[in-house]
Amino acid sequence: MSDLTAEAEKSRAAKLALRSRLLTARRLLPAAERRTRALQLQDQTLSFVRREHPSTIAAYAPVGPEPGGPDLPVALLTTGARVLLPVLRSDNDLDWAEFTGDLVPGPRGLSEPIGPRLGVEALATVDLILVPALAVDRSGRRMGRGGGSYDRALTRASAPAVALLHDDELLEIVPAEPHDRPVNGVITARHGFVALPSAGAWSGRNDLR
Repeated sequence: MSDLTAEAEKSRAAKLALRSRLLTARRLLPAAERRTRALQLQDQTLSFVRREHPSTIAAYAPVGPEPGGPDLPVALLTTGARVLLPVLRSDNDLDWAEFTGDLVPGPRGLSEPIGPRLGVEALATVDLILVPALAVDRSGRRMGRGGGSYDRALTRASAPAVALLHDDELLEIVPAEPHDRPVNGVITARHGFVALPSAGAWSGRNDLR
């Protein structure tokens, strides 16, 4: 086994262990605490969006203990921005549709918008991307659930990507693999928006295209 292969295997094992720990911590959150955190994070996210005033946002509908709560898309509509939500395809890639207030059950326990599908390239037309994550580190490396859907989708994006996290999920180091796509910043309930150096010099202050 080459040194490169050994390092890749080591990184993959570290990611699996960290992912398991983070998922367990989320599942153990009491319902009341989960709701409190969701409302606090929504407030921080809406403040950030209103400051940046994007015309179109790509977001997502959190499920279970994911930060932001299931009504995050409805909250985002109050900013006046057009909101696109992902539709999971059979190949694990992400299609997109405009969210106008209604969601239907999708695969893997996800919720999806009911509007016309806009295609995978729709992500290239937005001004801001809010992405799910299990953790992000100080250099912007993002850890997802392991399906690779957002890593693939973000290759088509030019807009800044911001992950929504619980306060203790912004870490010093997240193990990464070559296909992992970084994010430009995170939003947490306690700290609000935190800019990260990974993908350029965007600071989150009205630099949206």
